[in-house]
Amino acid sequence: MKRKIIIALIIVILCFVVYKLFIKKEKLVQASYMPVTVVLSDVKEIINTTGEVSALNRVEIKPSVAGRVDTLLVNEGDKVRKGQILAYLSSSDRVAILDAVRANEKENLSDWESTYKPTPVISPMNGKIILRNVVEGQTIATSDVLFALADELIVEASVDEADIGKVKVGQRAVISLDAYKDISVGGNVFQILEEGQNVSNVITYYVKIRPDETPKFFKSLMTANIEITVKDKKNVVVIPWNSVNETQEGKSYVLVGDNLIQNTKEIVTGIVDGDNVEVVSGLNDGDTILVKADKYQLENTTESTKGFLQMTPQKRKSNSEILAGSETTKTKK
Repeated sequence: MKRKIIIALIIVILCFVVYKLFIKKEKLVQASYMPVTVVLSDVKEIINTTGEVSALNRVEIKPSVAGRVDTLLVNEGDKVRKGQILAYLSSSDRVAILDAVRANEKENLSDWESTYKPTPVISPMNGKIILRNVVEGQTIATSDVLFALADELIVEASVDEADIGKVKVGQRAVISLDAYKDISVGGNVFQILEEGQNVSNVITYYVKIRPDETPKFFKSLMTANIEITVKDKKNVVVIPWNSVNETQEGKSYVLVGDNLIQNTKEIVTGIVDGDNVEVVSGLNDGDTILVKADKYQLENTTESTKGFLQMTPQKRKSNSEILAGSETTKTKK
């Protein structure tokens, strides 16, 4: 009798343990969904890249004669016009004659200086002096660079081969410099260079961007961070990018219904801006879709106001990361 009671207790305990494990498993497997209201918003696809400030046209000015620098009339940062005299040079012959006069007959120096005129250095174009490479009294050869002149400062962005097909002349860009991270400058793409560069088996192309207005703090070779807007739409149907699922055939869909019953609804997506996805067809403003609750939280929920669901703090993904993730998913399937 005692043995039967012990066996019965063991069976009861085992049943209780199995029941608890089963219920716990069911709770873990059962996903909780939260409703998200489809809204109208603005979306844009952006290419993030880096580059540098450079001169659109950079001219190095070299002396026409070897000799010595007599007088410098401009400094770095000065704006000059075409035909303006930048410096005066003495040729090697003039240097030899004037030095001999200074040593032997100083009283006649002005006469000799009037007879043997210095050679002027002329600016070949309008622009800004970005380099002064000599000082007064310096001996120079015809191969030495006296000045570097830039007509205007632009930004050259390096764009990956995978993204260059999206870039078009006229697209808007936002520029920020590492040295002035809190200041953004707008600009436009005005040229896409034809020849790419192969760096460690990665092909990149240079895209030239002209700022709307060149700030005074722009300096040649400064590192720049650039956002190029390749697509931009306003007041379109958008949903969180996490709510979009994909079939094995590559078709996009969302979940609709409630926590008890979920159904799939096929959609056609458009621009992905990292946070949101444009819905071209399949959903309308005001529709409700489902998203797993562990990734979202309600904001401003009241009886009379539907709370708009937003992602809990997550790092925003770039377009390339999102596309890379989609390709990985397709490969696995």
